[in-house]
Amino acid sequence: MAKGTLSNWSQEVELTAEQKAAIVERAGPGSRRGVPVDTQWRRQAEIKAIRAEAREFAVSHLDDAHFVAGVVLYWGEGAKTRNYMDLSNGDPGALRCFVNWVRTYLDAQAEFVLALHLHDGNDEDAAKQYWRRETGLADASFTKTFIKPTGTGHRKNQLEYGVCRVRTRNASNHWHKVMVWIDVVAQHYGSLQSVAG
Repeated sequence: MAKGTLSNWSQEVELTAEQKAAIVERAGPGSRRGVPVDTQWRRQAEIKAIRAEAREFAVSHLDDAHFVAGVVLYWGEGAKTRNYMDLSNGDPGALRCFVNWVRTYLDAQAEFVLALHLHDGNDEDAAKQYWRRETGLADASFTKTFIKPTGTGHRKNQLEYGVCRVRTRNASNHWHKVMVWIDVVAQHYGSLQSVAG
């Protein structure tokens, strides 16, 4: 039944003082419309702790070439959209590095989903087989493929298998960590550059 219908039917219903008190008690002091308001604050506190730990981790790994290389790769090529961790590239080597880096520094059991960006005329099935093989993600699923239609500024040398996007599942906490890592690496190497200059 629609909420509007229920609302119309119940407009003239008068609640007793006991019923009103029971609703307030059930909702709790920090609630709005029955949803705990403090849930948002708990998450903000959790994110603050994640980011603080990430900063310490990054500072302690500035001499780790693999760590820094992955941060720089994501800094340059990765998505910056909040709560998403994905990297798109036409070079399978870059995507393998990303997968390895995620599993080394973020989650050894990380799962990934792939997506393709193809030109009209590319063989989609062949491209999926290619990227599964080249990324080492043989069992990865694909989201819907984007196919660029003809007549929209095709490049002369099209990539036979298009561009692949590798996205990490359940990446909200990872995203916060990596944004801090990028900041630490940028500050560290940026200050070195200014000293050298």
